[in-house]
Amino acid sequence: MKIATKSIKSITDVPGVEVGQITLSDRDIQTGVTIINPGIENIFKNKLMAGATVFNGFGKSVGLIQINELGTLETPIVLTNTFSVGLASTTLIKYMVKDNPGLGKKSGTVNPVVLECNDGYLNDMQQFSIKEEHVFQVLNSTDKNFEQGAVGAGRGMSCYKLKGGIGSSSKKFKINNKEYIVGALVLTNMGKIDELRLPSDRNAGIKIAKIDPAEHHLNDNGSIIIILATNLPMLPYQLKRASKRAGNGIARTGSTMSNGSGEIALAFSTANQINHEKKDLLTTNFYDSSQLDPLFSSIVDVVEESILNSLKYAEDVKGFKGHKRYSINNYVDKIF
Repeated sequence: MKIATKSIKSITDVPGVEVGQITLSDRDIQTGVTIINPGIENIFKNKLMAGATVFNGFGKSVGLIQINELGTLETPIVLTNTFSVGLASTTLIKYMVKDNPGLGKKSGTVNPVVLECNDGYLNDMQQFSIKEEHVFQVLNSTDKNFEQGAVGAGRGMSCYKLKGGIGSSSKKFKINNKEYIVGALVLTNMGKIDELRLPSDRNAGIKIAKIDPAEHHLNDNGSIIIILATNLPMLPYQLKRASKRAGNGIARTGSTMSNGSGEIALAFSTANQINHEKKDLLTTNFYDSSQLDPLFSSIVDVVEESILNSLKYAEDVKGFKGHKRYSINNYVDKIF
């Protein structure tokens, strides 16, 4: 038996959105890069509306301040390990300069978005193994199809002290009889084992801890990054409200957002673009906020399922100092 989830849908079910990844796996090196590309041609010149929520601010992310100030996303979103944030940010700026040579000279600067989790239990971060060419490679190779589990930025991550990583899901919903879709991609690195709750067993984590207690004694000092994408027309303040609902999806799986864990959600819509050159009166379409409940409930579902998928599709990983994280699939036959 394997952990049950409802689907293998993903964030790339949202039209235009693509994901790219590179995984580095060599003994003490267990890390990588995952990039979400909103699929907009020259996103700096055609910005998307966005909003973010920091549930617990134990993190080293880049770009969130300006997103919440201006309500726009103007680069792809890079996920990686904590010590690679600076390099990834610089590389992303270089990538954006290629199509926008006036950056820093004529057209202002660009707001790179790089989010991170600490994979130091399985990965020797002091080797700084993520290089500029890795980030460029992923930026140039995003696709609709991508793997989930112990891959990309999720290679060295832990979820409820099991093997976590990259998980994704999507769900369709209707507003005023018109169908839309919301997708989530998560980078899971949070939670204590005894907190883990599965839809079929709220005590699953407690049972696993009893089976193999030596592997699950550490405190919750991880993080989770949640990226939400939708084609529903929305304003920035509505997207910020939407990002807050990701917290309910986290809670469904059991995490209590401890002191040393960073929880961040970023939501963007592909429906409206803001032309960087247009400085006069702008118009856009959006629903009144009273119509957003179908989206809100869908977000909770896709975040929960994405977290479960990060567990379901992850393999066992042995890394730095011989540390190990085991797939939940080693335990499900024993707890059900």
